[in-house]
Amino acid sequence: MSSESPALTIVVNHDKAELFAHVLGERFPQVRIIVAPDSERLERYIGEAQALLAYHFPVELYGRARKLRWFQALSAGIDSMLPIRDRVGDIIVTNVRGMQGGLIADYVIGGVTMLNWNFRQLLKEQAERKWIHRSVAPLADKTLGIVGLGSIGASIARRAKSAGMIVLGAKRAISVPAEGVDRLFGSDQLKDLLPLCDFVVLAVPATPETVGLMGADEIACMRRDAFLINIARGSVVVESELISALQVGSLAGAMLDVFEREPPPQDSPLWDMPNVIMTPHISGILTDYVERAFDIVTENVERYLKGLPLRNVIDLRRGY
Repeated sequence: MSSESPALTIVVNHDKAELFAHVLGERFPQVRIIVAPDSERLERYIGEAQALLAYHFPVELYGRARKLRWFQALSAGIDSMLPIRDRVGDIIVTNVRGMQGGLIADYVIGGVTMLNWNFRQLLKEQAERKWIHRSVAPLADKTLGIVGLGSIGASIARRAKSAGMIVLGAKRAISVPAEGVDRLFGSDQLKDLLPLCDFVVLAVPATPETVGLMGADEIACMRRDAFLINIARGSVVVESELISALQVGSLAGAMLDVFEREPPPQDSPLWDMPNVIMTPHISGILTDYVERAFDIVTENVERYLKGLPLRNVIDLRRGY
């Protein structure tokens, strides 16, 4: 960095903070980079940050971040900032959406295939050395409903369509068509969409408005032979109601990557349910996650220095 005043001071709070600092320092020598990978150093330096790069926003330190003008989330979700969204003033908030859509679409289509073929049962039969034939309907005969058609939901829609599925989608604004979606429903028409689907995928952001989106009434709208896939956030589903529906057979099964508590408590019935596939919140973890994030972060730093609009700006009023 030159001896002149830095053009921008960035605090990086991430377990790969040193790597981010190295890449940004080489690309932008006029920028001051402060490495703060742990809470102690973040607390020490947050008051100097004009920009913060972090996976989660440290809400408890907001009052000390008096110079902060820009928060670059190193994740797609910015739910950590929502508790103070009415207090952040002119702080620009951006995220790294767009990186994970393809991988999460892989996860969803893989899950749809496993649920459709009942792979849990097939693996059990293999372990028991049983040889049992059965018939299975192709995915092209199935309907997939996607609740939330942001970048991730749109990627899932395209992938499902390429498998020949009928694709339905729910989103706020239905006046603009969505690629790969055969029919759109407004966010207030969820109960109309649910009974039409063999598979329902939750891909909405975590906001106060989506907490408990799938409760007892909504789950009851799903068909008994339908499956629920959640790659959104655990808060979107009322977990106790989902468990009840799975236990009594009013829902065929579920594939869950997110939960109300992570990890779920050891006594959660979900662990042992034969009609549930659980994964540890991994559907969006790319092997080259950091490298892909570099592309968005470096582009946004360059745009910030030039006074240009940033990429992936979040509307905190909506939460995405």
